[in-house]
Amino acid sequence: MHPRLADDLSDFPALLEAARERAVAFLDGLPERPVVPAWQAPPEAPLPEYGTGLRDALTEFGDHWEPGLSASAGPRYLGFVTGGATPAALAGDWLTATADQNSNTSLDGAGQLLERRTVGWLRELFGLSDAHAGTFVSGAAMSNTVGLAVAREWLGERRGVSPARSGAAALGPVRVLSGAAHSSVAKGLSMLGLGRDALVPVATLPGREAVDVGALERELARQDGPCVVVANAGTVNTVDFDDLTAVAALRDRYDFWLHVDAAFGAFAALSPASAHLVAGLDLADSVCVDLHKWLNVPYDSAVQFTRRPDLQAQVFRNAAAYLGPLGAEPDLVHLTPENSHRLRALAAWFTLRAYGRDGYREIVERCVAGARTLGRAVDAAPGLRLLAPVRLNVVCFTLTGEPTAQRLRMLADAVSPEVFVTPTVYDGTPALRAAFSNWRTGEADVTRAAAALEAAAREMPGQEA
Repeated sequence: MHPRLADDLSDFPALLEAARERAVAFLDGLPERPVVPAWQAPPEAPLPEYGTGLRDALTEFGDHWEPGLSASAGPRYLGFVTGGATPAALAGDWLTATADQNSNTSLDGAGQLLERRTVGWLRELFGLSDAHAGTFVSGAAMSNTVGLAVAREWLGERRGVSPARSGAAALGPVRVLSGAAHSSVAKGLSMLGLGRDALVPVATLPGREAVDVGALERELARQDGPCVVVANAGTVNTVDFDDLTAVAALRDRYDFWLHVDAAFGAFAALSPASAHLVAGLDLADSVCVDLHKWLNVPYDSAVQFTRRPDLQAQVFRNAAAYLGPLGAEPDLVHLTPENSHRLRALAAWFTLRAYGRDGYREIVERCVAGARTLGRAVDAAPGLRLLAPVRLNVVCFTLTGEPTAQRLRMLADAVSPEVFVTPTVYDGTPALRAAFSNWRTGEADVTRAAAALEAAAREMPGQEA
């Protein structure tokens, strides 16, 4: 063994304690840490020929890199619908790295079984029936892509071909209909060989991001054969919800695969006040839910559900002698693009076991209350304008005067040490989004965020009073 490795191994408990102390100090500082700190990157250095061990690496990280890390795990990072990591999820993630399992095979099956049990808990959490099978993937983009890959194979089944075997060209033209599809849908279509042009925008309701079901039916009537519909349970800008029950009912007259992007909107099911928004979710053929958002587990983690795991295995099966046959219940290696599969489920298992449905209901309801409080503050603030009702956990707003992308960027930069928000465009107007999904966020954080935004808006050059 290399002498540096041997030294670190012999001193491992003390080194892990040093890493623990650094982690605790970072977490303890989150409430007051600049959300996006000002920072100067260290000068580039060549790869060291001779390393100096873990302790020196910890010191250099603390001196040069940690100061530049954002407080994305903290209570006032309101960009990108980013959750943090609950205490239980963080402990689970540490143990995931400790055990270092590749949980893709029943030949070494404990990790795979834990994932299946955790998927079962998540299915219950979101009100899905056991007709849905599920697997962990890296994020919403991959979850949407896997769902669309299964939809692609379903289209082949309808047309008497297998795109997994013969290629996407065997399908001929494919149409994917959606009212306000997330950008990852077009990205997934590109990766799957269906092409971004396969995505057909469907009209939304006036002043809404929810699909107009009548317009969707008219578009379905124009299709020559089976197609795919991507419905939304929580759009990015305004957390708008398609009428999933009405969309699913169209399958009585038209032949289509229904994929629902419920990346964070699925969590509406946890609160009696918002559960109606996801009525009909169980009717979907495939569902995307992102877990490093409102479940507050570390990046990267999402889950993908489908009613057709048989088609999923046709797409992703990995034919190798050392993996064995598919079997009646395919190993996870046959269900996602990954041959190597980190035991992401362990962090989710820990946090669900620790806090249960009731704990997550409280997080969801507190985040929704925070978003509504900020929405009222924005609506009342001179210089700011609310662009859409606060339906769940996102506040979409702009400047009253000259709401250009550049000026919105200036506003976001001005408040970034205190609160982080992200740019968007809603109905043609440049805007900002504040998304609440962190388990730490409380009333005091909302008050600070509102005060920072109001003060920065007031001081914007050329801003209306």
